[in-house]
Amino acid sequence: MTRKTRKKTLPGFGITMGVTLAYVSLIVLIPMASLALMSTDLGPAGFWKVITDSRTLVALKVSFLCSLCAALINAGAGLILAWVIVRYRFPFRRFVDGLMELPFALPTAVAGISLTVLTTDKGWVGGPLFRLLGIKIAYTELGIITAITFITIPFVVRTVQPVLEQLSPDYEEAGLILGAGRATVFFRIILPEILPALLTGFSLAFARGLGEYGSVIFIAGNIPFRTEIAPLVIMSKLEQFNYDEATAVALLMLVASFVVMFLVNRIQVRAASFAGEK
Repeated sequence: MTRKTRKKTLPGFGITMGVTLAYVSLIVLIPMASLALMSTDLGPAGFWKVITDSRTLVALKVSFLCSLCAALINAGAGLILAWVIVRYRFPFRRFVDGLMELPFALPTAVAGISLTVLTTDKGWVGGPLFRLLGIKIAYTELGIITAITFITIPFVVRTVQPVLEQLSPDYEEAGLILGAGRATVFFRIILPEILPALLTGFSLAFARGLGEYGSVIFIAGNIPFRTEIAPLVIMSKLEQFNYDEATAVALLMLVASFVVMFLVNRIQVRAASFAGEK
């Protein structure tokens, strides 16, 4: 018997793997390695002094906490938006679906200026909130969360939406017919199926928010020890020609982001395997 060979659209494994490794090395590995090498010029003592500086630590805390809050908000709001777009038919549905791409297309500086104008004490949104409830948005941590939430909402919607489109409503209807409540159907049938995609969107939103600069600097106010973000600390050091210190802070953010992304990825894999067992 003659052995049939499968025709592949792309070249063999060796060529495609070589192209992949070369691309990943040029775009990801080499820049990251250069970042680590440049930070060694400070030495261990100098590196520790830079990353333990009180101003740097507060800026890192602001960036991580605000990005985490925005990602959690978008995990819930993005799921609801994706659900409405997929499961319901209403006027201007295509228009609403297209609006989800607006934060991607809009320059971040434009988004930051627009949000700042709206949320100041005299803005259309910030003014009534400040006068009636005493809530101040612009130039506070709440303003940073608002900007990051606006920028990162598409990551959750666009990762959950395809999964919902492929999820047949027959299983939900079967659960309701068998007497299960809507909450039980959601948590036992729907959520396990969309949880890996939801975690992916959450991690992407968190990572994007952590490094967001253009839309945040306007609404944050950049008050040291209060609303200053880590990317601004890096830019300040670069403007002062402290390249080694800027590299050290950037490396710390890189390591912290990698750890967070690794943990989220592990949770995502466990959630996917759990859904497969179900």
